[in-house]
Amino acid sequence: MASVTLEGIRKSYERTEILKGIDLTIEDGSFLSLLGPSGCGKSTLLRIIAGLERQNSGHVRIGDDVVDAVRPSERNLSMVFQSYALYPHLSVADNIAVPLRMRRLSTLQRMPLIRHAVPGTHAVEREIRAEVARTAEQLGLGALMRRKPGQLSGGQRQRVAVGRAMVRQPRAFLLDEPLSNLDAKLRVHMRTEIAQLHRALGATFIYVTHDQAEAMTMSDRIAVMAEGEILQVGTPDQIYDEPACLRVAEFIGSPKINVLNGTVDDAGTVRLGGCDTGCAATAAPGSGVSLGIRPEAIALRAPDDAGLRGRLAHTENLGADVFVHLAVEGCEAPVVVRLSQAEARRTRLGDTVGLDFAPAAARLFAADGRRIAPRIGVAAHV
Repeated sequence: MASVTLEGIRKSYERTEILKGIDLTIEDGSFLSLLGPSGCGKSTLLRIIAGLERQNSGHVRIGDDVVDAVRPSERNLSMVFQSYALYPHLSVADNIAVPLRMRRLSTLQRMPLIRHAVPGTHAVEREIRAEVARTAEQLGLGALMRRKPGQLSGGQRQRVAVGRAMVRQPRAFLLDEPLSNLDAKLRVHMRTEIAQLHRALGATFIYVTHDQAEAMTMSDRIAVMAEGEILQVGTPDQIYDEPACLRVAEFIGSPKINVLNGTVDDAGTVRLGGCDTGCAATAAPGSGVSLGIRPEAIALRAPDDAGLRGRLAHTENLGADVFVHLAVEGCEAPVVVRLSQAEARRTRLGDTVGLDFAPAAARLFAADGRRIAPRIGVAAHV
């Protein structure tokens, strides 16, 4: 296995710049997800690592080796595609064996009519079958070895594609949205399988996805991308709790973070309307700031004239949790609050309630979206 390092990677198609100087290090044995919306450049970046695309500038290192001029087949990377790319006419066993046969058998040994007459073919084939069988058992495919891809479920085809990547013993695994074709229930199951596989192999995984749940549940680290740039790299906890900018804060979290527009007063305190939030921002008096507050960080209380209030406009019952949507004066979007079932039973549609949050739970952002360092003042109900 090996680390992967990207240095100043840029990629353009004619006049359209897709990647804008990507610098990133993926440690040996880590699981890093490239997370971002469609069109942000994450799949292009993965294909550049694989050698399927050529960057306009910058360098790709695998371990200590610069591989810019190295062909994809010689980089010793395994890629699992969204479509799985299985050969429909081959069995599960033969699909998994393809990379081993291409690497270990000569051209004559791969020719159907004469292969068995070429010396050494049978010995190599025995070794290949043994390795394929070990990999298949590890992935729970032992009983499916004679089936064709058309006879398999989506999850089984996905495991075959992973098995074909595993037998190569690559320096790193590259996975390009491999779960996007599966139904919701199977995606949850396969997230667990892929995470367990990573722990068992101790290999370097680079995983492309637009699904934050996949990135948050499987990754050691996440690189959040937008418009050809990396906005932040960190652990799932860091990305969720300490977003570097408003775009990251809004992209991570379901439901998304509440963003409330406030103003810094002469004392440096952030106010929402006429309400003192207890948050003091390192920003000039009179400047507008945004407060990002996660739904689980807000509590409901009895309303009062001095505090921030909202009218309960909608509820979403998800079983263990209930999300209530509050129409708050001055806010274009509803404020979403996560409640327990017991808390939700004490509210009714149309109720006016007060909103309460700890100043330390708020994340402050400037008008351009950059994170502002807060200084916490005296706690106040808002």
